[in-house]
Amino acid sequence: MTMSVVSARTAEHYRWGHDCDGWHLVTSDHLSVIQERMPPNRAETRHYHERAEQFFFVLAGIATMDVDGEVFTVHPHHGIHVKPDTPHRISNQQSSDLVFTVTSTPPSHGDRVEL
Repeated sequence: MTMSVVSARTAEHYRWGHDCDGWHLVTSDHLSVIQERMPPNRAETRHYHERAEQFFFVLAGIATMDVDGEVFTVHPHHGIHVKPDTPHRISNQQSSDLVFTVTSTPPSHGDRVEL
């Protein structure tokens, strides 16, 4: 296996939602690590994953996380763990970009149920 250092500059980029960006930092059969950027006043749709558990970690900005109806404010260098089958939604209610990582195991692609 060839090892390499990865960053948002070198990772595969994609767009999602309204003007949001994502970079696949790690993609394997058992693990997904994504860095995402969410502009101000944006939110993803409320959803859950049947198999994947996720860990959201804020790098910059302040995230508002609705996890199973409870709202959390997540500051830089803090994170929140979301277990499978738990409805959740991340949003940026601030005036600057929100930058965070999402670690999923197993990977959450194809495992998302919209609410």
